[in-house]
Amino acid sequence: MSLTDRAVPGAPCWVSLLTGDLAGAQAFYGSVMGWTFRRGSLGEDFSVALSDGRPVAGISNVARRMGVPVAVSWTSYFAVENADVTASRIRERGATVAVGPLTVGPGRAALAADPAGAVFGFWEGKTLREWQIGRQGAPAWLELRTRDAFASAIFYGEVFEWATGRPDRCEVRYEDEAVMVRSGGHTVASLRGGAIEAAPDPQIRPRWHVYFYVDDVEKAAESALAAGGTVAAGPGESEMGREATLRDPDGGLFTVTTGSRS
Repeated sequence: MSLTDRAVPGAPCWVSLLTGDLAGAQAFYGSVMGWTFRRGSLGEDFSVALSDGRPVAGISNVARRMGVPVAVSWTSYFAVENADVTASRIRERGATVAVGPLTVGPGRAALAADPAGAVFGFWEGKTLREWQIGRQGAPAWLELRTRDAFASAIFYGEVFEWATGRPDRCEVRYEDEAVMVRSGGHTVASLRGGAIEAAPDPQIRPRWHVYFYVDDVEKAAESALAAGGTVAAGPGESEMGREATLRDPDGGLFTVTTGSRS
């Protein structure tokens, strides 16, 4: 697996599950998604999920590494040219940089939360050449589910320099009642708003949500139940294809889908 410097700044560059049970997470996602795993380059508390030998996602046992409780969740990371500059932009706009930027292997990483509370990460450094949203060996797409998609688009646009007109930056457009983020001619993320202000259910709090490709949504949902997870929504049809939202045994939410975005 080779690294490249050519990740588009501001585009998604990785997704990772933060968990307190690395072995349990591997067993669940191996059963549901058919993934295999190899040890990550950062140590025994990190692993890389593979689909047909291609990297899909990371899983890390942050609780063990840092000795603190962790809310199990999928986290989306975005490529940046300078992590310190990005961190400053986030703070200047009233949002939070919770961890980092820290030196991690061949790059620098940080975790942040946008003004609505949705957690995301950013990465300065080389990225996996094989990993691109919407293509084989990567998630289908990412979706920010938040209160005000337009306010969020302004925040992320300023932080990641979206819609600046530069050929090496992401484009933004509005369609299907959502803000679509495009890179290299295809959609890599969407930002969708809704009335979720007082919702106590973590399923509908502001968050970056990850979609993964599967061949059979019903089979994935059945496997999730058999492996100790739950089905949060579906299976059912969406504008993009058949899908179901699943929750792993520790609470991590994700959606499996047969569809894709152009």
